[in-house]
Amino acid sequence: MKRAMGIILTGGKNNRLKELSLERSITAVPFGGKYRAIDFVLSNLVNSSIVNVGVITQYNFRSLVDHLGSGKEWDLDRKNEGLFIFPPYLSEVGTGWYKGTADAMYNNLTFLLKSDEEYVVITQGYAIYNMDYMPMIDAHISSGADVTMAVHTLDDFSVSERRLLGMVDVDETGRVTDLQEKPLNPKGNLCSMGVYVLRRLLLVELLQDCAAHGHTEFVNDVLIRNVQKMNIQSFCFHGYWRPLSTIQLFYRSNMELLNPRVRAELLMDRRRIFTKVKDETPAKYNEEADVRNSIVADGCIIEGTVENSIIFRGVKIMKDAVVRDSIVMQGSVVCEGVSLKNTILDKDVVVTAGKQLQGDRDWPLIVGKNVTV
Repeated sequence: MKRAMGIILTGGKNNRLKELSLERSITAVPFGGKYRAIDFVLSNLVNSSIVNVGVITQYNFRSLVDHLGSGKEWDLDRKNEGLFIFPPYLSEVGTGWYKGTADAMYNNLTFLLKSDEEYVVITQGYAIYNMDYMPMIDAHISSGADVTMAVHTLDDFSVSERRLLGMVDVDETGRVTDLQEKPLNPKGNLCSMGVYVLRRLLLVELLQDCAAHGHTEFVNDVLIRNVQKMNIQSFCFHGYWRPLSTIQLFYRSNMELLNPRVRAELLMDRRRIFTKVKDETPAKYNEEADVRNSIVADGCIIEGTVENSIIFRGVKIMKDAVVRDSIVMQGSVVCEGVSLKNTILDKDVVVTAGKQLQGDRDWPLIVGKNVTV
């Protein structure tokens, strides 16, 4: 088995998740009842026998650092290798903030230089999917490519959603002939998943060259600039994949988790998705509770009606309350007589008795963290 290390990029400031990403990194956004977005890519790396992992953070990383801790839940609390978290830091020559993804990796070049794995898997931390990276690494080695990027066919993404992604053209051999980052007029339906495999020493050379020329972005300044010079191969992933790049995709991917086929692929595959463990009692359903086609996490008390919804840990839904097509995050309280539909409640929200909150499937209503309405 060829050894590889992993780098997870958590991205910069993102306001497209509205209130959900105001106080937390997009990679730390709660998902699916008990997970965070980063759990999926981090578990993918561990399940692919990649146990030397660096997480490069930027904005609002306190919640992310608290969630990851020492990496124990992912078996990454090791004496050698394991989990490394690289937040921005002040120095005599810099402000501390990373100017882009290439600049972020260059500022942590020591991590790459001290590691001894031959290959690096670079990933984005805010996509929901369950993937074994080893076949991609094997394909990269056998093809002799400089870089291999994972691609996915967007059969059910709108044009506006494709504008937020990297769109890819490939030839008959699978070689990438064109790469456009967030194009205004996206062509085709093949996109980059933000997963790249390349040799560790080649990455070091590319990052050093970027820094020497004042370039800061890995996709724009390394891949797009050199798409004709380097041999960039594509690796097609045919499974379920959703980037949490907008509030619509966040809501949609949570609702799709209620589909047994999607849930089985993501969470019931032999490649488990790990997350931070919290010791809580099982959910309690009172006699008047009516729960249908929903995910209800530990520690919840359900007295009302819940349909087609995702209910996180420690939520209380009181008598005569109705929650439909909604996401209710940890510690929130839905009081008596409340009606929620197409609504997202962040953590520790209290909806007082008799209130009616309703959004739209395309524009769900969002209530921010620690708010009482």
